[in-house]
Amino acid sequence: MVSEERATTGEFSAIAADRGRLGRTSAAQRVAELLCEHITEGRLAPGTRLSEEALGEALAVSRNTLREAFRLLVDQRLLVHELNRGVFVRVLRPADVTDIFTLRLALEVVGVRTAPHAAPELLGAVRGALATAEAAEQRGDWVAVGTADLRFHQAVAALAGSERIDECMARLLAELRLAFGAVADARGLHEPFLRWNQALAGLLESGATDDVEVELTRYLDEARKVIVTAMTQAGQ
Repeated sequence: MVSEERATTGEFSAIAADRGRLGRTSAAQRVAELLCEHITEGRLAPGTRLSEEALGEALAVSRNTLREAFRLLVDQRLLVHELNRGVFVRVLRPADVTDIFTLRLALEVVGVRTAPHAAPELLGAVRGALATAEAAEQRGDWVAVGTADLRFHQAVAALAGSERIDECMARLLAELRLAFGAVADARGLHEPFLRWNQALAGLLESGATDDVEVELTRYLDEARKVIVTAMTQAGQ
């Protein structure tokens, strides 16, 4: 059972600001994509109750559209529906995190192995995500550093040039953002891994593929341990 946080229209003001983007594809899919983005960027915390009334008003969509979007996100393991209580942003368990990191390793290693043949713009996206993280560090915005960390690893997997890998990574990283909430010290969580990302980027640019794979495997194992330990200590 997740903890309930009462939702009001005001709490979803950041989402309401994006509602102009809802005129492009199927309404429910667009709402689901928008909510997924807000979860990935840390704007919707685990345990947040998603009020149909408040969100429907914020996004100017019908309850039927919203319910279909919720169903899509439940299928993606980002939301949970609790009978007689409503829909909540999911709270992960240690087993979820372990499973996510197992799949992340498989997908990111494929990206690393194909890096020598990757298009220049894909390699540029890796460096761009790192630069975004470094800029966020300078501002002291550690939530943004965490988001950029996710984008960095999404870009590493994207070196494979596979749409299916890209889609899978997008879903995985939205789930992983939910796990970040278990670590109270955002800087303590993200700063060491930013340094590691800098090292990984340098190795990628030098063409040391084998070294990148070794370091990436160590990185993901350590990140998993840090998050799982924090979740266990928090009683999740």
